[in-house]
Amino acid sequence: MANLVGISEEQRFRLLVGAVTDYAIYMLDPDGLVTTWNPGAERIKGYSADEIIGQHFSRFFAPEDLAADLPGRALRTAARDGRFEAEGWRVRKDGTQLWVHAIIDPIVGDEGELLGFAKITRDITERKQAQDQLEEAREALAQSQRLQALGELTGGIAHDFNNLMTVIAGASDFLLKHPDLPRDKQLRYLQSIAETSQRATDLTNHLLAFGRRKALHPTVVDLGVRLDAFLEMVGRTLGSSICVELDLKASDARVEIDLTQLETALLNAVVNARDAMPDGGTLTLATYDCELHGQAAVCISIADTGTGIAQDALQRVFEPYFTTKDVGKGTGLGLSQIHGFAEQAGGRAEIESVEGEGTVLRIVLPRCTKPLSDMPGDASIEQLPRGLKLLLVEDNLQVRDFAADLLEDLNCEVVTADCGADALSAIAAHDFDLVFSDVVMPGMSGVDLAEHLAELRPGLPILLATGYAESLVGSRGEFTIVSKPYDACSLGRAISELLASRKIDGDRKEMAPS
Repeated sequence: MANLVGISEEQRFRLLVGAVTDYAIYMLDPDGLVTTWNPGAERIKGYSADEIIGQHFSRFFAPEDLAADLPGRALRTAARDGRFEAEGWRVRKDGTQLWVHAIIDPIVGDEGELLGFAKITRDITERKQAQDQLEEAREALAQSQRLQALGELTGGIAHDFNNLMTVIAGASDFLLKHPDLPRDKQLRYLQSIAETSQRATDLTNHLLAFGRRKALHPTVVDLGVRLDAFLEMVGRTLGSSICVELDLKASDARVEIDLTQLETALLNAVVNARDAMPDGGTLTLATYDCELHGQAAVCISIADTGTGIAQDALQRVFEPYFTTKDVGKGTGLGLSQIHGFAEQAGGRAEIESVEGEGTVLRIVLPRCTKPLSDMPGDASIEQLPRGLKLLLVEDNLQVRDFAADLLEDLNCEVVTADCGADALSAIAAHDFDLVFSDVVMPGMSGVDLAEHLAELRPGLPILLATGYAESLVGSRGEFTIVSKPYDACSLGRAISELLASRKIDGDRKEMAPS
């Protein structure tokens, strides 16, 4: 019976290598020429020993790898580091590609001289294809989930906005059809339009906050002071069955946030807590010291003793339009606004809940060492110079007419343009004290226009209107913005502050030594 006894170690090694068909095992000389070739190499690569021995192993590489000198780098790495290992595409004799796992080890002599390389290659194309198919399936599932979420979001937006627009359109239509209505009824319909418009603005702001695209107006505030004032404002609306407690333990509760977004987040949290305690309970607002990414932070805690949230729903509560409330009792935007506010402020929002015991919502915000900000007052018509000549650039006719009326009410002399090209023509024909432009316009955007004007009229104040950008930065620096929707107060304040900053800059230039 034949066996391996009595044959040399070299013969046993050759038999071993020759018996392997799942791996390409061969040797290279120091220059990369093939010197041996096993049956596995012939099966995987497609070349017989007679065809390949004496040829350079680079012929197995794809053209892009040859251009990048991957064969040469592989040999140099193996000689320098004692091993080269990688996965990648290789080319068979028939031109088809296969995905391989390749190892190259240097062969050295007794004196340490490089004699050549041992190379082992395994065909793992099937595994690669299976991984690719799995990744494609995961991506398809993720895309399906995104589309489902988008469908829920757009459906919710359409529902809410249809309700709001029904009120606005109905009241407007009634006023147009009945111009002789008594004054008190006219005022009632106008008030309804104004209030509904504000709710539409709030809805948009919630969505923008979730998407982190709402323009911020950062203010340094003391959370302890703000929470105390907030509770005094909303406490009466919670009802006598809810006991409200304030627990301010933060040693320094200064944070830099958008005050409106903070108050909206607190209101959403308190309303959720109230709704979770229909039979009464305890609502506790607290602050305490904590850390955020290793830095000092302040945590606002809103805790209730209500019904709690199921664990399967808890994972989704920060999603827009996901709500645990009954149909018609919640928009699903409250917690998403809180999440967006915290993210925008550089912090995070987290929630814990136990069914039947209550919920704790935490908003963690980075602590600020800046001095407290002065609370801004309302802008007034008297703050704007009379006869201010202003160029208004807005492509939407209704918005342009409204803005023009608003600016004229602020004692401005207004010239309008409906696009960037017309604005440049107006600039060439007139001298203006300020340019006020929308950002999103067909053709030349407001930012493009501002950059053109910075070259044509250096020093000309430019104010841009946007409803979503956190900041607007062009090639010439950051631009001054006013957030949409704006009114006489916010627009007047923005113009006043812009003119004041330009005056200060101008005074500094005049005072600078020549």
